Amino acid sequence: MDKRLTQLVERLQAAYGPRLVSVVLYGSAAGGEHHPRYSDFNVLCVLTEIGTAELGAGQDLFRWWREQSSPSPLLLTEGELATCTDCFAVEFSDIKRQHVLLYGKDVVSGLEIDSSFYRAQVEHELRAKLLRLRQKAAGVSTFCVLFRHALILDGDSAPLKKREIVERAAERFRFDALPFQKLLDIREERLKPREVDPLPLLAAYLQGISAVIEAVDRLEK
Repeated sequence: MDKRLTQLVERLQAAYGPRLVSVVLYGSAAGGEHHPRYSDFNVLCVLTEIGTAELGAGQDLFRWWREQSSPSPLLLTEGELATCTDCFAVEFSDIKRQHVLLYGKDVVSGLEIDSSFYRAQVEHELRAKLLRLRQKAAGVSTFCVLFRHALILDGDSAPLKKREIVERAAERFRFDALPFQKLLDIREERLKPREVDPLPLLAAYLQGISAVIEAVDRLEK
């Protein structure tokens, strides 16, 4: 385990003691796709209770963790974890499917995901990220995650690796996978930005995203 994660767990134990129920790593690092330059360590921290005392106890700890170039841990109680999967179905189905238990009780493997609003959330996130892309604020990794959920909604088991997701989604939703693969190459430093023509790449990229949005919109509501 990365020494920063070991230090995080130790500091969480020191800060919360018996109130610390579980520490779970999720996201790219849990799936073996962590990239030092582009990826964060995403951590779920489950406590018995969360009040002003708990928030105060974590203030310095979370500041230290952000200085390690990762977002603050996601803080939830066990009760919140059990009842919020309907409005965060995308996030928690991903965490359940791909996670590493760093400390304590496994609160994720048996988690029941309420899919009542799943399709609507996937469409909302796709459309919102498309708008953010037009404002130059959403990257290819985000769309890989959402494409995987679009595949799941369409009845596909859906792979976990980004390149496999793109290939499967391109085949199923009928768009060109090449611009997504090139952007992944740039992200992984296999290709330099100056080696691609940006305007045709962006046009094909937007067409692919639109194809997936239209497919999700056609699914039964």
